[in-house]
Amino acid sequence: MGKEVNGVSRSRFEMFSNNDEAVINKKLPKELLLRIFSFLDVVTLCRCAQVSRSWNVLALDGSNWQRIDLFDFQRDIEGRVVENISKRCGGFLRKLSLRGCLGVGDSALRTFAQNCRNIELLSLNDAMCVLITCNSLSKFCPKLKHLDLLEDEALQHIGAHCPELVSLNLQTCSQITDEGLITICRGCHRLQSLCVSGCANITDAILNALGQNCPRLRILEVARCSQLTDVGFTSLARNCHELEKMDLEECVQITDGTLIQLSIHCPRLQVLSLSHCELITDDGIRQLGSGPCAHDRLEVIELDNCPLITDASLEHLKTCHSLDRIELYDCQQITRAGIKRLRTHLPNIKVHAYFAPVTPPPSVGGSRQRFCRCCILL
Repeated sequence: MGKEVNGVSRSRFEMFSNNDEAVINKKLPKELLLRIFSFLDVVTLCRCAQVSRSWNVLALDGSNWQRIDLFDFQRDIEGRVVENISKRCGGFLRKLSLRGCLGVGDSALRTFAQNCRNIELLSLNDAMCVLITCNSLSKFCPKLKHLDLLEDEALQHIGAHCPELVSLNLQTCSQITDEGLITICRGCHRLQSLCVSGCANITDAILNALGQNCPRLRILEVARCSQLTDVGFTSLARNCHELEKMDLEECVQITDGTLIQLSIHCPRLQVLSLSHCELITDDGIRQLGSGPCAHDRLEVIELDNCPLITDASLEHLKTCHSLDRIELYDCQQITRAGIKRLRTHLPNIKVHAYFAPVTPPPSVGGSRQRFCRCCILL
């Protein structure tokens, strides 16, 4: 044992002291230390940077900062922090999340875009991102593939300069228009995932543009886009044969015509939400159940609040051997018996539905007992 210094053996003290000649720095090569540091999170790296001058250099090496999520520190993150990170990381940085970082504005993100030209995934959700920022991204970040955004005006710049984009989330961006999204479709032919749920202004023009320009589309979320119709989905289905997941909740104008087109042209469909699509009938489900996706692919179908759906639809789905879950909340014409028959063919299926409790007979004495009206989950 070495001589103790304040209760700590000298050898252990030397290993973790501020002395740049500490034992650990002598024994382990820089490359190995860098490899060790690469597994540390942001907080731990910052703490290591305060141990010694040599560890400061190692901890702040750009190779350790390829993936950064600052969501947990959003209240403390200001523009200068992002600028410093971008200068330190440079071309190493691949993924950055600034969700909730309201103190980060255009100036810092412009510097970031200029320094981190290999960025592939960027989340600006809730950040102070406006047109200038997206203009910078489009000019300096050609490798950008995944973008989580809240601004409408930026779409034209992204579509014009980010051809590698494969994923775009514009959920609840209520000001998004057809014009901006059409630019995205025309410029980003590799797009695989698009979420525009809650963008109530968009029309069938978007579905036409996707069909004409984005044949690799796999995921489309258009919940609460009430202006979309069978005409647009027909154009989409006939051209986008790789669709796997579609959220059409509250697309209230679609009918069985959409399901017919999906059943014919989309053999890879796995997840389909039709909740609150009140014009869907048993015939549409019959068409879907006989399509190429039904037997081996379809895993989830959501039919909540589809008032025209009856037990006949469940009969049409009994040959869907991959079906794992079906949602039937508020489908008034679905019965327990129908669900039981479905389960004889698909014993492992998860059925989410409810039935109103049976009204009990009056209690003795004439007073009516009050009963909870909660749903009974199957």
